[in-house]
Amino acid sequence: MAKVNLSLQVLPVVPDCEIYYVVDQVIEMISQTGLNYVVGPFETSIEGELDDLLDIVKRAQSICIKHGAERVVSIVKIDYKEEGVTIDEKVSKYQ
Repeated sequence: MAKVNLSLQVLPVVPDCEIYYVVDQVIEMISQTGLNYVVGPFETSIEGELDDLLDIVKRAQSICIKHGAERVVSIVKIDYKEEGVTIDEKVSKYQ
């Protein structure tokens, strides 16, 4: 299967002083998948197969709730093309 890119921004509804902690738990879960990912100031971009990436989105919601969020708003962007797309091909000229 071709790799796709998915960008995920989670906005857990928790007190302001807990937002970074909860988001850090989601990023830790993403890091444990072994997939290529890039953390940005607003979202984390991940490269992998679509089913795996959508599973990460589901897991991110559960992590936020587990860590006290009453509600989670998530913004998801997917870049898909049949032959695949990588993070590196998009940003390597800027690094």
